[in-house]
Amino acid sequence: MKYIIAIIKPHRLEQVREALEQAGIQGLTVTEVKGHGRQKGHTEIYRGAEYQVAFLPKVKLEIAVEADMADVAVEAISTAGKTDQIGDGKVFVLPLEAVTRIRTGETGKAAL
Repeated sequence: MKYIIAIIKPHRLEQVREALEQAGIQGLTVTEVKGHGRQKGHTEIYRGAEYQVAFLPKVKLEIAVEADMADVAVEAISTAGKTDQIGDGKVFVLPLEAVTRIRTGETGKAAL
């Protein structure tokens, strides 16, 4: 099993969700987060005053999948989340040791 963490631009969330659904991936967790990578934020002007925005709004997706579906999920996220602009995000894939469905007590593949 694999645990996928993806950081994407908020306006790409619906496209990524649809791409994952079409790839056969059913469940995901979405969290609104803030951060920055190489772009180091940006400068905005508000009421004539210029100020630096260091942390940009992002969306963090967390997905647990079977190991053979990890590449499919990464491809779906990467393709649907891409805007060709700086700050498109990143996808991290980690090993997942165990999963337990709380309601039924199912474990492993059956709990995904």
